[in-house]
Amino acid sequence: MRLLTRCLLSGILLATPLAGMAKTDSIVLGMGCFWGAEKRMAAVPGVLDVESGYAGGDAETAGYRDVLNLETAIQRGRSRARNHAEVVKVSFDTDRVSLDQVLIAFWENHDPTQGDRQGNDVGSNYRSAVYTNSPAQRAAAIETRDAYQQALSAAGYGPITTEIAPLRNYNRAERYHQDYLVKNPNGYCGLGGTNVAYPGEPEKARARALKGSDLNRKRQLVVFEAEECPFCEKFRAEVLDAWSSEVPVVTTYAVEAPKGWKLDKALFATPTMVLFEKGREVSRYTGYKGDKERFWAWLGQRILTPEQRRIAFEQGTERPFTGSHLDEKRPGVFVDPISGEPLFRTDAKFESGTGWPSFFQPIKGAITLHQDNSHGMRRTEVRSASSGIHLGHVFEDGPPPTGRRYCINGDVLVFRPD
Repeated sequence: MRLLTRCLLSGILLATPLAGMAKTDSIVLGMGCFWGAEKRMAAVPGVLDVESGYAGGDAETAGYRDVLNLETAIQRGRSRARNHAEVVKVSFDTDRVSLDQVLIAFWENHDPTQGDRQGNDVGSNYRSAVYTNSPAQRAAAIETRDAYQQALSAAGYGPITTEIAPLRNYNRAERYHQDYLVKNPNGYCGLGGTNVAYPGEPEKARARALKGSDLNRKRQLVVFEAEECPFCEKFRAEVLDAWSSEVPVVTTYAVEAPKGWKLDKALFATPTMVLFEKGREVSRYTGYKGDKERFWAWLGQRILTPEQRRIAFEQGTERPFTGSHLDEKRPGVFVDPISGEPLFRTDAKFESGTGWPSFFQPIKGAITLHQDNSHGMRRTEVRSASSGIHLGHVFEDGPPPTGRRYCINGDVLVFRPD
């Protein structure tokens, strides 16, 4: 008989035969959402298998819906039953990794001070827990807990709330929960632990918080990232690398607000884009899956004026001869008010007499065209290619060389002179 080990390598699950029989043990750990817990514990050298499950509750059998429904009943005061926690059953080769090393990885890879929650996942089913199968495991859990408490206290954290108890009523989770982040490598980039090293372990490369004094206090966008986060890389490639917005932006691996500034609540996933005004969080956008327009809409809802929002997001139209830039003739470029991406140049602008800024040609790739049948008319709508906001309409009565008139609302243009 051969024992097979599973390892995570570039998001692929591999099966590798081991020579002979390994001496194995297992322990059940609760670290909040079991997807991230499974990934983090599977990365520990010597761990052979990590299985998602439910444990520590009163019911002998339970599945995902059972746990969620009971938690709802508990929160509403309709049940006093003890719910299961989302857990991972960690099986490991005792010749390659000790129980203490497994527990150290457990303590370091989540925040054990948060009670019935982990990040934004709130409820007793997300509690921190160590469920043991022997008195020796219980003793090791308590010993490592007390040692880690000293490090946490020195770093300013409160008391550890982790439940340490004998394992009871363990249930394997549904198949789709197993190896979830292997099958869905872009799904949920958790921020992980506290970045506090266990005593005697190498100091973690803790990212220092940004200094608020180095940033724009009036308005500043901060992108909180994490290493090995595909969502972060996608956001950087599709949005940050070509950033032209007038809103200043900065990235960080820290999990705290810039020094002297304030977050409304703890961060729980990456990337998280937080907009600060006067040193306080005013809005945040968590996660990114290639939905650029949705991100720009979020930012625009905060930085645009009510009239600009009406035009940009509700396909509104300013009254003729009332908008901005009607008489602007200086050499320069008109840009998207949110993304800052160029839309039209002054040398393509002409006097149409309509009461709106008019252009015979956009900058290549700057706009998209869409059929508009509103108000009983059949028109062609013009939107910004970068942010997707409504700009105006295009008509076939313009001057040479295109014969087109891009009739654009001036209030959703920002002019940048050459």
